[in-house]
Amino acid sequence: MRLSIRHTTRYSFAEPVVHALQRLRLTPKETQGQTILNWEMEFKNAVREIGYDDQHFNTVTLVAIEPGASEFEVTCKGLIDTEDNAGVIGRHSGHLPLWSFLSQTKLTKPGPKVRALTRDLPAPVGNKLDYLHALSSKIAKDVAYETGHTNVFTTAEEAVEAGNGVCQDHAHIFIGAARAMKIPARYVSGYLMMNDRINQEATHAWAEAHVDGLGWVGFDISNGISPDPRYVRVATGLDYRDAAPMTGISFGGTEQKLTVDVAVEQQSMDTQQ
Repeated sequence: MRLSIRHTTRYSFAEPVVHALQRLRLTPKETQGQTILNWEMEFKNAVREIGYDDQHFNTVTLVAIEPGASEFEVTCKGLIDTEDNAGVIGRHSGHLPLWSFLSQTKLTKPGPKVRALTRDLPAPVGNKLDYLHALSSKIAKDVAYETGHTNVFTTAEEAVEAGNGVCQDHAHIFIGAARAMKIPARYVSGYLMMNDRINQEATHAWAEAHVDGLGWVGFDISNGISPDPRYVRVATGLDYRDAAPMTGISFGGTEQKLTVDVAVEQQSMDTQQ
């Protein structure tokens, strides 16, 4: 499947910026089942400083916002070819060893509520894939997908206690529970082509777990499926903070308004530009 993506993020500041840097993880990965045909980023009131690959093999672009700017905008666009591998990414690669994905973080660490959610699930003896699918279904059943209740600082435990959350929360709960059962797991940020719309107000997030004999396998808890050709992987990490599309620091203009516009649609395989 060939997907056309356009993603614009705008920050508007109440006061002019004195100094600000933004770390962008907005370039899709070249991984199994995903080929980048073209990808570019355009900036308004900012300049690119440097680009590098981080410890998760995410492509990171560091940009500086121009002093005195009252707004900052970045637009990404490109074409991606995807394949259907039933969510299987394959063998582990990267600078971090596989065991590092067993480490809990502040956002994923299970508490009494997460442990209670998983208590009735059969232990992952033998076929871990069955356990992971059951875990995904249980999370979706017990934690309703509802926007407006959580934010980027909400922990997995808090989301389970509240009984609602979004894709980010579902991923953190899944990751924390999998790690508690000694299954390596990681967070994924990216894009999803929706069947009923082109324009969206946010990017998407899901989780991956490492299964013996298969390698990394994706689980979109919010939609109850493993990623198919409609998904584009952009960044991975131990939790949201490692894979966040944009993070940064600023002095002056600290009160800010964020708007995001995402458009994902299928293109003809003859389309090259």
